[in-house]
Amino acid sequence: MANHGFNDSGRSLFDMPGDADEAEASPLPGKLPSYIADHRKRLRSRFMEGGAAALPDYEMLELVLFRAILRHDVKPLARRLLDTFGDFNRVISASPARLTMVMGVGDAVVQELKIVEAAAQRLRRAKVINRPVLSSWDALLDYCHTAMAHRDTEQFRILYLDRKNVLIADEEQAKGTVDHVPVYPREVVKRALELNASALIMVHNHPSGDPTPSEADISMTIQVQDAAQVLGITLHDHLIIGKSREVSFRSAGYL
Repeated sequence: MANHGFNDSGRSLFDMPGDADEAEASPLPGKLPSYIADHRKRLRSRFMEGGAAALPDYEMLELVLFRAILRHDVKPLARRLLDTFGDFNRVISASPARLTMVMGVGDAVVQELKIVEAAAQRLRRAKVINRPVLSSWDALLDYCHTAMAHRDTEQFRILYLDRKNVLIADEEQAKGTVDHVPVYPREVVKRALELNASALIMVHNHPSGDPTPSEADISMTIQVQDAAQVLGITLHDHLIIGKSREVSFRSAGYL
């Protein structure tokens, strides 16, 4: 016999953890409850009239969740996500494994959040790829923060530049743990030669949020610089991305 969206304990499927949202990802017979339909209409109108600045984080999350959960009020889930991760950016960039630990989050919700994250990164990347990096520095920092600031493990990226300092490749060199990522200077320089790059910028994140360089960060940077110089390749900078700010090795005097 149909349970009309409730399990044997009387709890709504939406209140169940894991893949509960998948059941809501496909339309069911019947009209959307009027109070939900009216709320969604008002929220969409406010967004179209005032943009993202007109909405707090939980309402921006609601707009994203509307697409994944069609027949329930998503405000409680939006608030749970914010309570868990802190703000909109951290929700969007959280790993699927961590997201699905939040009650009410399943594959459909994770998919919508990851689509938004990918779109944000692609938009930021479009502003720096195939452009002179040194004259688009603010756009480069925006891209690095969007892609890396809220990751819960370290990631090491190399930005390869041509003779005019145009960004020709942005590649992930390595992934690590919460406080370490293995980097091999020989591989960094080898890849630069393969791409015929004349210069490079190293970028990695500190999941702790504090971008202060460690002794290992400084030592590795000097090793890469020395290896690159032998082959006539310039290391312009090494950026460490924190939660709200970054450290430039060049500006800080390490290079």
